[in-house]
Amino acid sequence: MGTYARTEEAIAALSPEEYRVTQENGTERPGTGALLGNKEPGIYVDIVSGEPLFASADKYESGCGWPSFTKPIEPAHINEVTDTTHGMIRTEVRSAHGDSHLGHVFPDGPRDRGGLRYCINSASLRFVHRDDMEAQGYGAYLDQVEDVA
Repeated sequence: MGTYARTEEAIAALSPEEYRVTQENGTERPGTGALLGNKEPGIYVDIVSGEPLFASADKYESGCGWPSFTKPIEPAHINEVTDTTHGMIRTEVRSAHGDSHLGHVFPDGPRDRGGLRYCINSASLRFVHRDDMEAQGYGAYLDQVEDVA
């Protein structure tokens, strides 16, 4: 496993939208995220720290306008925080090492897969294709990614 950390270099490399979402607790407009329609096998990592967050095998189409997952690939890499902004009580999801705002988790996911919906901003994620996982240091997670059809 790699070492995952938030660095000044990683923050400086973010696009304005990635910075707004991850560092200022922003939300990308629904239906606009680059990874929303991604159906390739692989994992989704924190764009700031590189820590593995979600597997493509746990991604599903929820119809909410953001990439949705049923569970984190490594629960220790996710922090859940109570969010009371916008007159609501929600559970915010942040990366543990990068402290990036990722999105929110809701209890309306597929019941047969645990009942959770991790609603995540594409701008907070970097996708690593299954074919590149070993070379990029994520080989330990290959068993959590579906086989290439």
